[in-house]
Amino acid sequence: MDIPSVMRALQQTSLDGPQDLRLITDAPVPRPGPGEVLIRVTAAGVNFVDISQSRGTFANGPRPPYLAGIEGVGEVIALGEKTSGLEPGVHVAGVRIAGGAFAEYMVVPAAGAVPVPDGWADEQALGLLVNWPTALAALKPLGGLTPGQAVLIHAAAGGTGEAAVRMAKHYGAMVIATASPEKHEVVRALGADHVLDSRSGDIAGKVLALTGGAGVDVVLESIGGATLEASLAAAKRVTGRVVVYGAAGGEATLSNSDLIYKHQVQVIGLNIGTLIQAAPHMFGEVMGQLFGLIAAGVLGPGRPTAHALADGPKALAELEARATVGKQALRIG
Repeated sequence: MDIPSVMRALQQTSLDGPQDLRLITDAPVPRPGPGEVLIRVTAAGVNFVDISQSRGTFANGPRPPYLAGIEGVGEVIALGEKTSGLEPGVHVAGVRIAGGAFAEYMVVPAAGAVPVPDGWADEQALGLLVNWPTALAALKPLGGLTPGQAVLIHAAAGGTGEAAVRMAKHYGAMVIATASPEKHEVVRALGADHVLDSRSGDIAGKVLALTGGAGVDVVLESIGGATLEASLAAAKRVTGRVVVYGAAGGEATLSNSDLIYKHQVQVIGLNIGTLIQAAPHMFGEVMGQLFGLIAAGVLGPGRPTAHALADGPKALAELEARATVGKQALRIG
């Protein structure tokens, strides 16, 4: 097919947040380099990374003006030099941390592009490379979750949290989840054993009460701020693992003394992009397990809430305000 020279896209014009996303119609269509593919984007995932980049808090993030969005899905249109394994016409999900997904075309690394499962619409595959592997990596290779253990999952009504609840139950864990009260029924329907008010001032105390004072074996910590303190206090002494993969509520402080005298727990950082680059073998194992969960019916086609591309600023603002449930997407194609 003919590739146009310009396209519609959402451009981030400042580091003051998603309200400064602007819809432009003359963005240059990118060209794939070696090992890359160009896809015609049909849908893009909305993630907290997009918000962090828009506020300048993402380490080494893009500088404005830049085309926003890290997660896209669509049809492969062109291949860069020395690119193999994919052919034009195949539909894939891909991630590019440098941005460009909130656009009609984007370039993604071919090695990290995942074919859309048979029978799935493109937008149903959003999460395959961001939310779902993050949840699985946090629970298994990093969190070391085993049957019969207890796990605390924050933001359980979000895209990553929903997947984590389903996976943790599949692996035989007792799941304690947090969410705002209006989202509790959604989280219970996912299989959570207990759902706590995320706005409560005593999450750790409630977790300890539910676990007979022992605490949980694994915490999936995506909030930051004061919630990190609660996560550390809710984990089992010495053997508890707190996997930190987000800071939606702001930065937190943790000192040497805290870990020595107050919270003797294991704190593990997780960024899925770093995992892909620094431990590709582990990421490959995670993706293998992930497709096993899909084949087993534990995970199925996603059901994102889709917004028009022009409504991207509103969609990101709602995610930042934690006013959303489940995966959010921008429908482009």
